[in-house]
Amino acid sequence: MAKKSNGRTPQEQTIDIASQEMLIRANELGYGTAFSRADDMKACPIGADNLCCKICSMGPCRIVKDGQTGVCGATADTIQARNFIRMVAAGAAAHSDHGRDMAFTLKETANGETQGYIIRDVAKLRNLAAGYDIPIEGRSPNEIANDLADLYIAQFGQQNGTVVSTSRAPKTRQEVWKKLGVLPRGVDREVVECLHRTHIGDDQDAEHILDHALRTAIGDGWGGSLIATDVSDILFGSPAPILGEANLGVLKDDYVNVIVHGHEPTLSNMIVAASQSPDMIEYAREAGAEGINISGICCTANEILMRQGIPAAGNFLQQELAIMTGAVESMVVDVQCIMQAIVGMAEHFHTEIITTSKKVKIKGATHIEFDERKALDIAKQILRSAVDNYKNRGETQIPDHRSPVIPGFSHEYINYALGGSYRSSFRPLNDAVMSGRIRGLVGIVGCNNPREQHDAMHIRIAEELLKQDVLIVETGCSSIASAKQGLLTGEAGLDQVGPGLREICETIGIPPVLHMGSCVDNSRILTVLAQVVEEGGLGEDISEIPVVGLAPEWMSEKAISIATYVVASGVYTIMSGTAPVAENPRVKDSSIILDLLSNGWEEKVGAKLEFMNEVDEIVNAVLEHIDKKRAELGLPEYNPEAFGKSGDDRMLKLEELSLADRRQAIYGVPVA
Repeated sequence: MAKKSNGRTPQEQTIDIASQEMLIRANELGYGTAFSRADDMKACPIGADNLCCKICSMGPCRIVKDGQTGVCGATADTIQARNFIRMVAAGAAAHSDHGRDMAFTLKETANGETQGYIIRDVAKLRNLAAGYDIPIEGRSPNEIANDLADLYIAQFGQQNGTVVSTSRAPKTRQEVWKKLGVLPRGVDREVVECLHRTHIGDDQDAEHILDHALRTAIGDGWGGSLIATDVSDILFGSPAPILGEANLGVLKDDYVNVIVHGHEPTLSNMIVAASQSPDMIEYAREAGAEGINISGICCTANEILMRQGIPAAGNFLQQELAIMTGAVESMVVDVQCIMQAIVGMAEHFHTEIITTSKKVKIKGATHIEFDERKALDIAKQILRSAVDNYKNRGETQIPDHRSPVIPGFSHEYINYALGGSYRSSFRPLNDAVMSGRIRGLVGIVGCNNPREQHDAMHIRIAEELLKQDVLIVETGCSSIASAKQGLLTGEAGLDQVGPGLREICETIGIPPVLHMGSCVDNSRILTVLAQVVEEGGLGEDISEIPVVGLAPEWMSEKAISIATYVVASGVYTIMSGTAPVAENPRVKDSSIILDLLSNGWEEKVGAKLEFMNEVDEIVNAVLEHIDKKRAELGLPEYNPEAFGKSGDDRMLKLEELSLADRRQAIYGVPVA
């Protein structure tokens, strides 16, 4: 396929075969996509360096040479710090607002005010409540849930004190935050203060601004996002491994196809429930379809995939491509990561775009506002609209590409898998790292960016690290990328995995890449790391563990907040692609912020944020950091030759021997 003018070929735009097929179709039909728009849209070089300030009407001010300031006198480092913290504020607001909505839904459910929701994980509810000193003995789940919801809701508007869920971080980490003065008081208060500090004429010290970025992000990761994950588990069940599928091939020609896209599980879980009701199945059959097929895009996909095995149609950059199959009756969206372009793409086909959040409307889309108090009724209304649209379907082209996936590795399940129901424990994981079977841990998270080759960085980095006995956990669009490449099943890629890691995967029965959920579920990774510290043997703080965080194809402000709270938690973090701040050789002060984010933060919180774009450079930096932490802990130097002769392998060899020879091999003595 020849390149379009000023653009890349589909093979250069994505490594995903199904997406390549749809991009070829887009070229043939002359339809634009995020990929072609990224090729045609040249990024502003001043904005890319974050050296443009537009927070007052004296500007916008562009800093393009050394010694230049804004009209107010703001220097390059002040402007970059302000822009950075505003990204943190927006990202923290998005994820934490999700947590707030979940807390309100929990309270309404506890008081019998919702339709179709129940408390599914009573054990987690009781454990969480007890941890916050909420009485549980002799009380019903609804009574406990009402009190927990009140506690969680209070964390958003709280003006003084400390966000209560930060108490789940290791004690040593809490002391680091306390000493620095970055313990968040209330989730909303810190976001508001970001905006106040960056108003014209306020905070003008870059380091001081970035200290508050840490505080705000901690309120997101250990506050709003953690609350969102907690409540989702209570209402919909804590995830455990389940079989699913991923990629555009999960769409079905003879079914009404409804894609749920966005981030909030309250709507998507109810649509799944409604689609399985006999009356809706019959309604679809009366329309000539076999039934209703639900699939997901983006983090909504992860929510329903890890709990119910509902297939994932794709990640962020596949939302337009799914519509191009011609087989999607409705794409139902709520909040975050929804491209306005899907409405324009849908106009070429029969797909109806339905917005559902009171916070989000898109010009040209149908709006059916979701209300948890009438959840099942509204879900059925949406599905009936999709079924009614089935008759308008034209020619379809569904790529015949899908991969099996085993998602659902929550913190609770990993604990159980390692220790069993008798004595759940992280001890085997810690021991595996200490012995060197697992060299270290890496969390790969985040988005896709059409300026990069879709999925490529996620997959290439993961494949290289797996060869080096690095256990990987993933969330968000990164996990869907790995799912499509077959890395999320028990047997997947084990021939490409290092010998020590392979032993662990085969013994426990886990894939080498663990799917941990949606973007807010990065909080699960934090709780895993806290548990590793608590288990002992790998240091007294998260900053001592041989672990690295990666965001290979980030694109949203949420990713900046996530990276900031991961660093604040003590995890060395690398982002690739366009850096949110960059050094301009013509502007001396533009190097200050990068130094504060790396060396400055490492001195303060024991971890740094860096930006790299080459796979080899990233992999080398990860392994160097992991080996450095191993050495500081006094652990054995990583040696891939030391492992790989597991008991399973030994038994296979014994099967080739005669019975007498087996006994000789096992007991070491001749058998008469």
